[in-house]
Amino acid sequence: MDAFVNWARNQSAVPAEVRTPASAGEVAQAVRDAAKTGRRVRMIGSGHSFTGVALTDGILLRPTALTGVLDAGEGWVKVAAGTPIRTLNEELDRRGLALANMGDITAQTAAGAIQTGTHGSGRHVGGLADQVLELDLVLADGSAATVREGDLFDAARVGLGALGIITAVTFRVEPAFLLHHRRAPMAFSAILDSLDELTAGNDHLDFFWLPHTDTCLVKRNNRTPGPARPPAAVKRWLDNVFLENTLFGAACAVGARLPRTVPRINALSARALGASECVDTSYKVFTSVREVRFLEMEYAVPREHLARALRETRDLMERSGWPVTFPVEVRVTPPSDAWLSTAYGRSSAYVACHIYRPTPNQAYFDGVEEIMRRLGGRPHWGKLHTCDASYLRTVYPRFGDFVALRDTLDPDGVFANDYLDRVLGASRES
Repeated sequence: MDAFVNWARNQSAVPAEVRTPASAGEVAQAVRDAAKTGRRVRMIGSGHSFTGVALTDGILLRPTALTGVLDAGEGWVKVAAGTPIRTLNEELDRRGLALANMGDITAQTAAGAIQTGTHGSGRHVGGLADQVLELDLVLADGSAATVREGDLFDAARVGLGALGIITAVTFRVEPAFLLHHRRAPMAFSAILDSLDELTAGNDHLDFFWLPHTDTCLVKRNNRTPGPARPPAAVKRWLDNVFLENTLFGAACAVGARLPRTVPRINALSARALGASECVDTSYKVFTSVREVRFLEMEYAVPREHLARALRETRDLMERSGWPVTFPVEVRVTPPSDAWLSTAYGRSSAYVACHIYRPTPNQAYFDGVEEIMRRLGGRPHWGKLHTCDASYLRTVYPRFGDFVALRDTLDPDGVFANDYLDRVLGASRES
């Protein structure tokens, strides 16, 4: 058997069969075969989800043969579903093009990233699903569909793989641009007092709070005509590889062995933070290297509740005494019109909590989750949470419409799995 294990190594599956389709027709054949034999079918991405969203005990499709740019025109590029974001960025840059916004992980596939609602941070531009112009899908009956507007389009952009298997994605793109990147430490209390100014004054705002300290690392990214001033190769390696991965990984390992040292380690990290800036190609600024394995939970709350969410999270951690080495990350996005986007219908702020993989702390996640849910938070579909359909129905206005569409398109649960049964409710026949 060909087992699947995700990047964080907290999710695994042993499917009955694994296929590597090289065309939409081969995907359709797999779906028809699954339906005929009473099995279920899922297509995985790169395994960067922390949930079981991609798992199946039936036919598992690997997208490694569905890659590359398929077509392009004025303001758009069509890519095969399995194209890694890293490859897409490089190909767009070669053509003098770019996505307007993205998250910081580049290993994800194009389809996997949009299906779980991957987002970055932006004042005017939302997540990847908001930059999609068209989707090519294989539906549960094995038929192909191309959608570019209407209910299926708005539902399927963040569709969790529940409405069909994506075989190609057409993204809106624009001429390549430069970002002026500035990073500097800032007091947690000062950030709380200036959230409106920070979010309104920057194209892209991202900040990290170091638990057990009053220090945040604030990253401001703003468009600029240039000229480019990229960091030297040594400086890029020092920041992105050595400090943020090698040295940080060593600090996490020490903290895992000696938990009482974590506050001291974080205090030393806070004192070591310094200001820096550069002007570089957009995707090189947006993206980061992530080599230290972690578990993550992230919630989107209404933007107006961000300060309260952060204060309550800080107070919880101070009361608990949990040793947490990983920073808490905060980002913001404008409203989205994709039905299951975590930003659907509201300006949103994201609070992401991470824990070193060898030292899981469910109590930490449970405590933060209680705060976020009390504030109407929506969990990231690809990150750890305990929500089920009964809660999610209360925070997504189009949740009932999505489930009804799923039941119409896939009444036999060909695309179902345990995770979808929990977050959407079981399909009628699954």
